[in-house]
Amino acid sequence: MGLKKIKIILEMIKFEHTVFALPFAYMGAILGNFVVEGSWPEWREIFWITVAMVGARSAAMALNRLIDRYIDAANPRTRNRAIPARLVSIKEVIWFIIISFMLLFFAAFQLNMLAVKLLPIAVFVLVIYSYTKRFTWLCHVVLGMAIGLAPLGGWVATTGQVDMFSILLFISVALWTAGFDIIYALQDVEFDRKEGLYSIPSRFGLARALTIARVFHLLTIIGFFTLLFLIDLKIWFAIGLIIAAIILIYEHQLVSPTDLSKLNTAFFTMNGILSVVVFVFTLIDLVIR
Repeated sequence: MGLKKIKIILEMIKFEHTVFALPFAYMGAILGNFVVEGSWPEWREIFWITVAMVGARSAAMALNRLIDRYIDAANPRTRNRAIPARLVSIKEVIWFIIISFMLLFFAAFQLNMLAVKLLPIAVFVLVIYSYTKRFTWLCHVVLGMAIGLAPLGGWVATTGQVDMFSILLFISVALWTAGFDIIYALQDVEFDRKEGLYSIPSRFGLARALTIARVFHLLTIIGFFTLLFLIDLKIWFAIGLIIAAIILIYEHQLVSPTDLSKLNTAFFTMNGILSVVVFVFTLIDLVIR
């Protein structure tokens, strides 16, 4: 596979959107190590967490594009993606998926045995998500679980354990992801209904879907503030959460049932900023402490 084809595949999977999940993986890693060990994680652990995250997300997104290739070909919004447009072959994408999963597996073995033991669960969630839109409107929640594995995986990678704090972090990030994925799905309501695909917008309509997304994001903020008190974090973490809440409020101001013109800004820009903000202020809080 040449560099040109690799570049096309990376564009196909929106590699730059790894920023959604990677900051939360780092957050789980450093927060978990402070809670359990009272210290910073090793740079070696951060490196292998990064490799694992890149491998996991690349495999999951490429697999999603492969599984959904016929749906993408039928949808006017997505018919120009690399696989329907025949810019890359099925064989090339499959090899990319295999190599990406190999990166994930190798990285897990460099961390600890719990990370290795939890691999089958992680892979199952990453794979099953691409099929869920065919049978349940809870597909957004499954995607949320997949992204929520980032902070949970970071926590496990540095602590070798799963506890109530890591589960709360997992749930909070899962709800955040599910909420913005609902917003993203607004643009495909008519197509989903026509093709018999499932989503919260196609099931409940645009207005109700936005209400559900708002509830998910409210629960996200509640979950993060609960962590603030349970872990005894300080003012800088709280400031980060307040900024994150403002970002979410602004995100929901950008879209309405009658105006989806700013949907991409609400989906890509705002959520990329949010994940970085929460991580940075977590880092500042722990550095000062």
